Amino acid sequence: MFNTQDTYEVVIFSIGDTKAGTKMGKLQLRNTVDDTVLNCILWEETLNRFDNKIFRTGNLVRIVSASFNEKFNNCLVSALELIQEAKLGIDENEIEKYWATLQTYINKISDEKLRNFVFDLFEKHADKFKIMPAAKLMHHNYIGGLLVHTVECVEFAELNMGKFSGKVNKDAVYAACLLHDFGKIFEYTIDTETGLIDYAAGFREEWISHSQYGFSICMTAGFKLVAKMIAAHHGRAEWGAIIDLNQKDLELELYLLHFIDNLSAKFGKINTRLLG
Repeated sequence: MFNTQDTYEVVIFSIGDTKAGTKMGKLQLRNTVDDTVLNCILWEETLNRFDNKIFRTGNLVRIVSASFNEKFNNCLVSALELIQEAKLGIDENEIEKYWATLQTYINKISDEKLRNFVFDLFEKHADKFKIMPAAKLMHHNYIGGLLVHTVECVEFAELNMGKFSGKVNKDAVYAACLLHDFGKIFEYTIDTETGLIDYAAGFREEWISHSQYGFSICMTAGFKLVAKMIAAHHGRAEWGAIIDLNQKDLELELYLLHFIDNLSAKFGKINTRLLG
């Protein structure tokens, strides 16, 4: 049963078009008391009354006025109150610390040609990479989230490669961990004022996915193993992998990146309110 005093955490927010050509907001909220999920609709008239920052992932809100279905798991919202604002992302000092750590891992790549290739990509796109989220909804979806996720992956790789001494190409593992999600700087946009994330217009028509982007640039540069690792890092074709790990006779490195990426994604906090 709905209680007007209940506090909800913003999980997902997106804006789409109705058949009538008007805007419609879709908002998913999590009850902070019992963890139940509430799916909400906001018509354009209601959206126009709000500052979009109220819908930032991690914000705590109270429903002031709404109409509910019989099960109280769907509602049409007409009024919300912001209780606690979530951070937009990691702050500038944290960004620079993560960035410095990322640079140390680039320098662990012993192959000069590969190291310079990775270094040049990050140098060229540093400003954008530092602020991008790692996902729209699922994990690390805040300013600096992509940087945090990438550093987590290379740190996990370093911890695990000792178990496979002599069996994996360390340079390829470091490079693939660093570059597997690099295409996300073009795939997403993030509003640095509101923290809201969206897909970049036209990216999917041109590149299909960030995996295809990473695979393509690495293949073009001649780093075939790194390219294959990026192509396989989602694990299964139905999950977006270009190379499905069900195939036979694949290099050990492909499995290693998939599980490292999955570990970071599964445990990566979706907003900075949960980081502390």
